[in-house]
Amino acid sequence: MTRHFLRDDDLSPAEQAEVLALAATLKRDRHAKQPFAGPQGVAIIFDKPTLRTQLSFSVGVAELGGHPMIVDGKLAQIGTRESIHDVAKVLGRQVSAIVWRTYGQDRLEEMAEHAGVPVVNALTDAFHPCQILADLLTVAEHKGSAAGRKVAYVGDAANNMAHSYLLGFATAGADITVAGPHGYGPDPAILERAKEIAATTCGGAHASEDAIEAVTGADVVITDTWVSMGMEDEASTRKGESNPFSAFSVTSELMAHAAPDAIVMHCLPAYRGFEIAADVIDGPASVVWDEAENRLHAQKALLTFLAEHA
Repeated sequence: MTRHFLRDDDLSPAEQAEVLALAATLKRDRHAKQPFAGPQGVAIIFDKPTLRTQLSFSVGVAELGGHPMIVDGKLAQIGTRESIHDVAKVLGRQVSAIVWRTYGQDRLEEMAEHAGVPVVNALTDAFHPCQILADLLTVAEHKGSAAGRKVAYVGDAANNMAHSYLLGFATAGADITVAGPHGYGPDPAILERAKEIAATTCGGAHASEDAIEAVTGADVVITDTWVSMGMEDEASTRKGESNPFSAFSVTSELMAHAAPDAIVMHCLPAYRGFEIAADVIDGPASVVWDEAENRLHAQKALLTFLAEHA
């Protein structure tokens, strides 16, 4: 049965640990694995804007011995010009894996249903699981492991990042709290699923409307832009003077409530003065640049895992 990575809980705790261990190996020896030697093609499709994702998957596939085939989603018009079913059938006969950054999670699931090769979620409106693997690798590098660590994500707790942090960090055995203003909380079904996972990993999964409560004693503090892709029409509300997120900005004052040796992460792009202060993201607690690099190593490990389990 073909394995896919469509959401964070597609990997069991043991499998997630296996991928992260391999990521650490590939960071030390970037050419240790060559699952796409040949080279085999990997389709990398973008319906949404990208920088780090395109860079890391392109470099990663090449280092795994493959040929990264970048597809402009605006030109392909998947689901409009041609059905997802038909595109999946075409791609599956020519490439060894499909990486897709798109909108609805249902689009990705339909691609996986018909492609016959591993399909990877490079970001949808619902989840961003590859980023969480990179973040977990970063936490492991700086804290030894995410297991047992108190982790706080503050900002828009209703977005795809919040959902993936809940699932991915619960899988890793962390005690994760996502905090956002009233009306900007996570999907209850995803929160409940994270709680179910956490019960098996000795972790925790929580939602809060209090940034200080979430951050107090945290080993890891994470944030993300208040205006996710597809929400540009809401920018004036989400970043204006009376925006609902102002109390959730990661400032030095908020960080004073975290553990003294807490690290700060942000998946980028970052908007200094809004979701995070310049002196925090550019300060000594920030591991943002390690986090950005680790997209490469984590995704290479994931692709290797999927290729070996296809």
